[in-house]
Amino acid sequence: MHTPHDPYVRVRGAREHNLRGVDVDIPRDALVVFTGVSGSGKSSLAFGTVYAEAQRRFFESVAPYARRLIHQVGAPKVAEVSGLPPAVSLEQRRSAPSSRSSVGTVTNLSNSLRMLFSRAGDYPPGAPRLDSDAFSPNTAAGACPECHGLGRVHRTTEESLVPDPSLSIREGAIAAWPGAWQGKNLRDVLEALGYDVDRPWRELPAEQREWILFTDEQPVVTVHPVREAGRIQRPYQGTYMSARRYVMKTFADSRSATLRARAERFLVAEPCPVCGGRRLRPEALAVTFAGRTIAELAALPLGELAGVLRGASEPARVLTEDLRSRIAPVVELGLGYLSLDRAAPTLSAGELQRLRLATQLRSGLFGVVYVLDEPSAGLHPADTEALVTMLRRLKAAGNSVFVVEHHLDVVRGADWVVDVGPRAGEHGGRVLHSGPVAGLAEVARSATARFLFGPAAAPRRRDRRPRGRLTVGPVTRHNLRGVTAAFPLGAFTAVTGVSGSGKSTLLGEITEETAGVGRLVSVDQRPIGRTPRSNLATYTGLFDVVRKVFAATDEARARGYGVGRFSFNVAGGRCETCQGEGFVSVELLFLPTTYAPCPACGGARYNPETLEVTYRGRNIAQVLDLTVEAAAGFFADVPAAARSLDTLLDVGLGYLRLGQPATELSGGEAQRIKLASELQRGRRGHTLYLLDEPTTGLHPADVEVLMRQLHGLVDAGHTVIVVEHDMSVVAGADWVVDLGPGGGDEGGRVVAAGPPEEVARAEGSVTAAYLARALRAAPRNGAAGQER
Repeated sequence: MHTPHDPYVRVRGAREHNLRGVDVDIPRDALVVFTGVSGSGKSSLAFGTVYAEAQRRFFESVAPYARRLIHQVGAPKVAEVSGLPPAVSLEQRRSAPSSRSSVGTVTNLSNSLRMLFSRAGDYPPGAPRLDSDAFSPNTAAGACPECHGLGRVHRTTEESLVPDPSLSIREGAIAAWPGAWQGKNLRDVLEALGYDVDRPWRELPAEQREWILFTDEQPVVTVHPVREAGRIQRPYQGTYMSARRYVMKTFADSRSATLRARAERFLVAEPCPVCGGRRLRPEALAVTFAGRTIAELAALPLGELAGVLRGASEPARVLTEDLRSRIAPVVELGLGYLSLDRAAPTLSAGELQRLRLATQLRSGLFGVVYVLDEPSAGLHPADTEALVTMLRRLKAAGNSVFVVEHHLDVVRGADWVVDVGPRAGEHGGRVLHSGPVAGLAEVARSATARFLFGPAAAPRRRDRRPRGRLTVGPVTRHNLRGVTAAFPLGAFTAVTGVSGSGKSTLLGEITEETAGVGRLVSVDQRPIGRTPRSNLATYTGLFDVVRKVFAATDEARARGYGVGRFSFNVAGGRCETCQGEGFVSVELLFLPTTYAPCPACGGARYNPETLEVTYRGRNIAQVLDLTVEAAAGFFADVPAAARSLDTLLDVGLGYLRLGQPATELSGGEAQRIKLASELQRGRRGHTLYLLDEPTTGLHPADVEVLMRQLHGLVDAGHTVIVVEHDMSVVAGADWVVDLGPGGGDEGGRVVAAGPPEEVARAEGSVTAAYLARALRAAPRNGAAGQER
């Protein structure tokens, strides 16, 4: 019997994903950290069970019609959850925000600033007072009519459309034209109009070049194609479209991201000539506060903006004090270098989540459960200390804070730890410990305890002799101002620095054209696919091998089934009721659309005839349901499959199912799948591997596995460069390039470069103290403790 004032959230019989009927009591009004190796089930418990149940209960109180308008995560598989307050989720959203979204819109600070200008701004004599919407570039009332509030206009130039004027049109001088038949058609139309397509572009008269590239005319002409042997070519009516018209139309209207990206290469972006890049109408830009326009204030780093707002006159004081109090938690979380007009797509997932966390600190909510997904992701150790302080402030305000986290400093700062494991997938899903952090030391099966309390082993690094240097720069982009950095070839380099110091910007300048690179492989955390039809097996090429194995069985041959029969993406072998999706949508009047397993195939995705074909007692659907670990044993004597599965095991993904949809994978899992796909390919000379925070979302035990693979690449003669915040990884590197000293305008230069021991002694480096501590502690994870 639980009293109404039960101080615990009590979960009974949780079976979400790999959880095995978990019973656990979690204290309220505490900072609780959920730990465990990747895939152990900690997110299934924190988000899939606790938060999902809180959300379900809230929606029960919402009118059915209104429920249709809200995205719901669905009812969790759990017998009972008691003592559960309302919950707020702050996840690492991986979807890209729109180009109009900014720091100001994410934090709602833009609304407050617009209100300040509307109510307390200095207007020109006789000018009418404007509504706050007139100060927003995202409304019709405020947006500059020329650039529609974007601040930049795109145009084409002869140089952008024709990069090599020594070529003739037939040789491809107009690079912006489409390829294949469409490009040939435009060339033939131009020739039929009487233009010389065999003369070098630079020798054509200027007025002809102007018309060919920029005319808005679309003349129609009869084209007589040149006969090709064995083909009948009939005359046809061809319409001409200038290169500029084609590029602008493709960029504006094409649904293909690839085509839009190609068109963008031929566009030159420049500040809008009407608003000067300030995005607003002239009447809004005529209003000032403290002698500055709203565009000027929005461009200031938040730390500086707070200073400008200090000491305002009495009528504006209420608004300025409110703004400064909202800015304060953002600055405390180490994001004072951001400006309100900084576009959201340029922010990391960690920066976005911390902005939302700062907003919640000002919300004044009381008695709720905050569920956070790895808030330390992308954080320098210096910023992590501020994060723990912020989480404690949320708790002190009368809330419960549940955090899924791998960072050991965050775990140490918790009141309570729920450790899930012992391993991943079907080998996990159990709560090994739920109690104070110190009690975890007694749990022998816990992978977390080994790193939290285990003795440190001294790092033994074998000196690697670089084969040369890769020089990047001088780079002037974002906050980098003429920065040049050198990276040793044939070595492992870690690029460090606080958030916003310019690390990713610097690495983004490395291309295959950079001298000394050769072959370049960039492994990021973007999804491997955006629909459930893309999965682990399809991305790695393993599915092709599996389908060939099934097509080669006696039963498939007897029935005349080819490889295509075993694909759920094409007609023939798939279930036509669900089109190979495995589920169908159910429309419910006044309720959200829900999804249920397909009634015809039960979620198997194939029709009954296809499922009758088996290989070693399993049909194709059952094989796709195997974990990588189980499949490695199942296909041990199929070399092409074994090679792919072994590399997935090597990067610690043995717990994933072969048919696991891409939409269910984390950014870290997607990055390791890409790395595994690369590792299974045959070596083709020297390769430079670029990885942006590869340890994000990884438990220290998984970091150990990943670092073994990356150092193995270096030992095989390749070069690895990583952007990294995990000091145990940095301590095991051959070379460190530290950027800073701060973020934004306070960073953007190389503070120190050299071996870890040298950088750890560098003056003026924020990283140095933390790196020195990692070298002294000689942690077991990462490269430390391994003979290399």
